[in-house]
Amino acid sequence: MSSISANELKTQGVSAIAEALADAPEAMVSVRGKDRFVVMDIEHYHYLRECELTAALAESQADIVAGRFVQESVDAHMKRLAELS
Repeated sequence: MSSISANELKTQGVSAIAEALADAPEAMVSVRGKDRFVVMDIEHYHYLRECELTAALAESQADIVAGRFVQESVDAHMKRLAELS
């Protein structure tokens, strides 16, 4: 993964990001020598978001198949949530 220093970002702006993303889908932004942020192309972000949503859907479907769910009224649900606090 390529890296961009905060100083490069400050002096070169978006062109520093574009250059770093020319060879990789993500780039680290380091501040005072420590990796602090990740920047990425919007298509890559959308791809990762889609992966995240697909994984959440698969997890929910597995919970339903395994019977790990509760079917209840709104009032019962709110009462159960209040009891968790």
